[in-house]
Amino acid sequence: MNIPSKILENAVDQIASLPGIGKKTALRLSLSLLKRSNSEVSDFVHAIDELKKSIQLCDTCYNLSDEKKCKVCSNSSRDHGLVCVVEDIRDVMAIESTSQFKGVYHVLGGIISPLDGIGPNDLRITELLSRVNNAPKIKELILALSTTMEGDTTAFYLYRKLQDQEIEISTIARGVSIGDELEYIDEITLGRSILQRTPYQNTLHKQS
Repeated sequence: MNIPSKILENAVDQIASLPGIGKKTALRLSLSLLKRSNSEVSDFVHAIDELKKSIQLCDTCYNLSDEKKCKVCSNSSRDHGLVCVVEDIRDVMAIESTSQFKGVYHVLGGIISPLDGIGPNDLRITELLSRVNNAPKIKELILALSTTMEGDTTAFYLYRKLQDQEIEISTIARGVSIGDELEYIDEITLGRSILQRTPYQNTLHKQS
């Protein structure tokens, strides 16, 4: 690709470093920015800068937040006794888009994957256990993890760690196909899978 300006080439390279964006798309976006007014470009740059500098993780659930406590955790109308355990922040967004879940969340920050060098200590499992022990009002944990081998391994690990607690442990219904990640599932299917969740120990009987 013959780019006549080093400044433009640098902008293209930076935009192309984002996932899913190739050089041609990056060039088109860079040229689009050139056509915008100085104030529009300034607003764009400010938004990106603020995204990096100001956004934080919720002290309670580790969802993205503008404050120390996210909008879900600070909402008194949510059921704080019902905690949905997810792998990633994108899963929170996917579940929230269904408008079917009225509880709160706990974001693990990944799933156990020995091939990728990710073990239990690399996730927010200790924080989850502490949350359960220090918040007696929690009555149910929903394990809403991807239906992959890694997701199932993580769910089983959590179940073993939590099975002696006096709380119900459930998992999303298998309306979600095996191998699916939550963020790519349509809202209706995901919503139904949460509403039709089953006790986790029932899945162990089926597997055996």
